[in-house]
This record gives sequence, C-alpha cells and structure tokens, in this order.
Amino acid sequence: MNQIPVKDVTPKDSGKKETYELYANREHIHVKFYKGIFKNFRVISGSIMLLMFYAFPLIEWNGRQAILFDLPSRQFHVFGMTFWPQDFMLLSWLLIILAFTLFFVTVFAGRLWCGYACPQFVWTWLFIWAERIAEGDRNQRMKLDKAPWSASKFRKRAIKHALWLFIAITSAVAFVGYFSPIRQLVSDLASFSLGPWEMWWIGFIAVATYANAGWLREQVCIYMCPYARFQSVMFDQDTLVISYDEKRGESRGKRKKNTDYKAEGMGDCIDCGFCVNVCPVGIDIRDGLQYECVACGACVDACDDIMDRMGYEKGLVRYTTEHQLEGNKTHLLRPRLIGYLLVLIAMCIAFGYTVFSRVPLEVDILRDRGQLYNETSNGLIENVYKLKLANKEQQDHDYRISVSGVEGMQLISEPVVTIKAGELLDYNIRIHLNKEEIKRPNYDIQITVEALDDSSISITEENRFIGPAPRR
Repeated sequence: MNQIPVKDVTPKDSGKKETYELYANREHIHVKFYKGIFKNFRVISGSIMLLMFYAFPLIEWNGRQAILFDLPSRQFHVFGMTFWPQDFMLLSWLLIILAFTLFFVTVFAGRLWCGYACPQFVWTWLFIWAERIAEGDRNQRMKLDKAPWSASKFRKRAIKHALWLFIAITSAVAFVGYFSPIRQLVSDLASFSLGPWEMWWIGFIAVATYANAGWLREQVCIYMCPYARFQSVMFDQDTLVISYDEKRGESRGKRKKNTDYKAEGMGDCIDCGFCVNVCPVGIDIRDGLQYECVACGACVDACDDIMDRMGYEKGLVRYTTEHQLEGNKTHLLRPRLIGYLLVLIAMCIAFGYTVFSRVPLEVDILRDRGQLYNETSNGLIENVYKLKLANKEQQDHDYRISVSGVEGMQLISEPVVTIKAGELLDYNIRIHLNKEEIKRPNYDIQITVEALDDSSISITEENRFIGPAPRR
C-alpha cells in the first residue's frame, strides 16, 4: 500500500523576530472646545461642587467655622451639630448610604457620577479650561506641541502652568481649611508662618491636584479608579448609557450637505471625528460601549451639533439603552433598581432620624475601682462614681445630676455642673445610703443627667450600688 507523503507546513525561520510592546506610550489628549446641553449640565454641576468646596470653610455658624474637622480636639463640627469619635458609626452609615446611592445611579444611568460629579473630573475639566485659555483650542495646542521652543511658546506654557499651580494651591488651602481654621490658615500662609503639618498637607494636596488633573487626567480614571473596573457588573440591558446607533449611522463616510446619501448606501455618520476630538478619555464611542467611557455626554453634544448642521435628525449618539437600540421597550422599573431604591430610602430615613434625634450629651459612668464601698463615721455606706460628661452642643449648658432606684439614697455632691460647649468633663459624685436600709449586697440604680435649659437633653444610665452583705 502506497504511503501518501506528508507535506511539511512548518514556517521556515526567516531570522526575523517580532516584538510586541505590552505598554503603549500615552498620547496627550487635546480636547476640542464644543457647546451643548450636556456640557451645560456638567458646568452647572461642577460649578455647584466647586462653590460648595471653596465656600463651606468660609461660612460662619454661631461664631464658629460652619464645617471644621478639629482633629486635635476630636470634634467634628457640621453647621449646628458637633460629632465626636463615639459617633464614628454615623460616618460608616453615611458611607454605606453613599455607596448604595452610587449603585442605584449606576444601575439606572451608568457612570453619571463620573461624568458630572467626580472631583477628579471636575478638576480635570477646570484644568482643560485653563489650558485652552493659555494655549488656544485643540488644533492650536497640537501645533504648539510640535513647534520648536520660542519666546511665544515659553510664554504660553508658563501662563498655563501658572494657572494650574494657582488652582492646585487654592484647592489645597481650601481642603486643609476643613481641618484647620481657614482664616487663620490664610493669614499664616500670607505671613509665611505656617506650621509643619499645614505646610506638608498643603504641599501634598497641591502636588496631587497638579499631577492628577493636569498631567495624568484620564489615566486616573482608566488605570487607578476601581469603579471603572467593576461598574459594568451593575449594568443591564435597561441601563441608560451613551451609545452610537450603528443601524442608523453605518456605513459612515464624508459627503456634501443636501445630497441623497442614502441612495449611495450611506448612513447618517459623516465620519468627521468630532465625537472623538471632544472625548476627555480619547475613545471612539462608535466602537461600542467601553469601560473607559465616563458618560460625560461630550460626544452626544458634538454629534448633535454636526447633525444639526447637516440637517439630520439628532440622536445618532445619545443616552439610550441596549433594549431601545434593538427596537425593544426599556423597562425603567426593574427588581434590582427597585430594591436599591427601597433600601436607600429606608437607610436615609433611619440615618436622618438617628442624627436629628440624638441627644447632644455623652455620659459614661465608672465606679471607683479602689474599693467596693466606704463606711462613713456616722454609719452610712458610700459609693463613689466617676462621671465623664461631654457637651456635644455648640453652646454652654448647666446640667442637673440626680439619682434614683433605692429609697433613702442621697447624692452627696454638687448636683448642678456647668459644661462649656464641646467640653469633656470628669466629675466625681458620692452616693450615701443608710446601712440599716440595705437588705442585699447590691442594688440597680439610675443616674440621670439633664440640661436645666432644655429638658430634651437628658440621659439616664444604670449602674450598681454595692454595700455590705446583710447579717442573717
């Protein structure tokens, strides 16, 4: 039987080796200036955030900075309320609420937080604005990058970096002003008398802002932010995301205005690249939804502008859902979204009730551990207690201390004590009970601390009164 010869298909070694770069050098993204409704929304939301960030430390509230996180005193003042380390659970609760809010918004409309409220992107757009003021629009900046160094180029670059540094330093001062009184901080900065910690943190925040918003920009969103990696898990076919209508846009190509492009088998996309030129992360939305997309709506505004100029219907790139693109009906109310909303509402109600109904007074009671009890010269049994009292309000209060639980028990200490706003006071009290009235070794007693000028500020704590075992 004849054997069929096997042909050797192994490629011959040409001596050339192919190499692949695992890391591509970053190309600077020059964002083109544009106008549109979603840009207006972003400018409004960003302006509100910047105004709140810079203005809150400057607001006075009852003679005190409205928002001040006083770490040395371990007091956190938020307008009319003062929080202490014991209230740390409220901060954890607030962070959980914010996380559920982010989940709810993401399920409903994708990365709206990134596009309209994320501090990284708010400051990035601010730095892009400063760059455009100093160096011109996209094409001018690209030409400037390629141009050799000259007096004009040096001047423009100097102005840009001066604006960047000004924004970075003022942002750092405002941030540190939440932890150190802002007026004193600015005064010390002007007189070059800052303390080492203030100087360190202002320098650190300024450098971080300058680097993140000026140089790294989209790299922070693409490579550093974990949200970009897991946000797609919360997406479904009814999530509102920015999408390119491929059925309407393809095939794309350039054409003259008022021509019958459909007769030539072309779609509405004129392949102008405007949607790419305005994207702050440099993606082409026509390639489909990508994890780099921050849902800022820049490509929507750009495309709508081109469609309007060409006389076509707007919405080739738009906020829509996968179901809607496929011609199906979008289901806004779905189990997961409703679940997030119900949990969020419940947590907000419970958190609000806890915050606004909390008593602005902290009472901790410790019995004297040196001995169980004392017997006075006149035959009375004495217990000593150490009260730790914290006035959490931003005004002074007089508090009355009273005891109850056993008939005949007497408080042998000054019953009224004054505690200043934000003060933590250690106060010892003595309680006497007639030896003849003691029927068992210990009793449960109640110690009440109540503000004289506000009966709603009252706390009752239980403790033990210990005496000698009664004789049989």
